[in-house]
Amino acid sequence: MRIIRDHDSVATSDQGATAAIGNFDGVHKGHLSVIELARSAQPDAPLGIVTFEPHPRSFFAPNAPPFRLMSAEARMHRLEKIGVQRLYELPFNSALAALTPEEFARDVLHAGLGLRHVVVGADFCFGQGRKGTAEDLQRFGAQYGFGVTIAPLMAQGVQTVSSTAIRTALSDGRPRDAAEMLGHWHRIDGPVLHGEKRGRDLGYPTANMSIEGLHPPAFGVYAVLVDVLDGPHAGSYHGVASLGVRPMFGVNTPNIETFIFDFKGDLYGTSLSVGLVEHLRGEEKFDGLDALIAQMDADSARARAILADL
Repeated sequence: MRIIRDHDSVATSDQGATAAIGNFDGVHKGHLSVIELARSAQPDAPLGIVTFEPHPRSFFAPNAPPFRLMSAEARMHRLEKIGVQRLYELPFNSALAALTPEEFARDVLHAGLGLRHVVVGADFCFGQGRKGTAEDLQRFGAQYGFGVTIAPLMAQGVQTVSSTAIRTALSDGRPRDAAEMLGHWHRIDGPVLHGEKRGRDLGYPTANMSIEGLHPPAFGVYAVLVDVLDGPHAGSYHGVASLGVRPMFGVNTPNIETFIFDFKGDLYGTSLSVGLVEHLRGEEKFDGLDALIAQMDADSARARAILADL
């Protein structure tokens, strides 16, 4: 997959794609339906994604609580896995935000990226003040020579599949419901960081990862699927993870600490992808370390049983 981050200097070989446009936070089933429409709209053209970094919501409200389901890097990996060939990851800044809907269609999509066809969701808005609609984009496409397909919103049960609905499921401790909307397990990706190494002393050495900038799922203990993405131990494993502030040990920055079953090795310097399968319990503060260890034993046994059935 090629990544293009400047619409003003796109190589001719990177033009002519058919692209889905959006933020694609989580790359959920609704996003996938839009991407599949783009794939089929012009089968002989490279499949592209037009997205923005930082997320426009972060640009306009930089002090708002974290809301992203995945980092830009995790999104990139997911899009590459489903066959995207061109990722147009445009910098969202004051200049881009100031473009009128027609300027965005003409200068960015047509003249800059040279797109052949674009696909957007029915609720797509664009341009200064989000004044442009999907129907406006169809009109501009006809004017400037690129096709436009509007994808209907996807419903699952009684609700529309959306990043907001997925965040709600995760906040409620319902990762399986989130996975139904995502089409994959919700994952937290990132490098393994050095921590306090308390787990090692308790017989549960953990791989510690930051959740900074991400929407925090319900705090507590989870049965997890773990992919070690690089290094000598690369592969897939089962485990149990604690996500939260570790109330047994004072006031801490939220993170995720993962114990990988039947694993021996050094993971520092590698990156993990931790998939949340089931929320086992909330965070607790125990009377002492013996009680904590007993609960960790019980959590591990329950997680092993759950993951064995997948």
